[in-house]
Amino acid sequence: MPKAVLYAIIAVLVVGGGIFAYQQYEKKQDTLQIEIGPKGMKVDPPNR
Repeated sequence: MPKAVLYAIIAVLVVGGGIFAYQQYEKKQDTLQIEIGPKGMKVDPPNR
């Protein structure tokens, strides 16, 4: 198998993995966030 084909397959896998990881990251942003600090407690509801 030519090296160019192997590089193309690797590039497709890397890009696909990056897209999947970003989608999972965005899903986790839609969760309830509670922060406790010196000014008290802050609650951010999920963005929908």
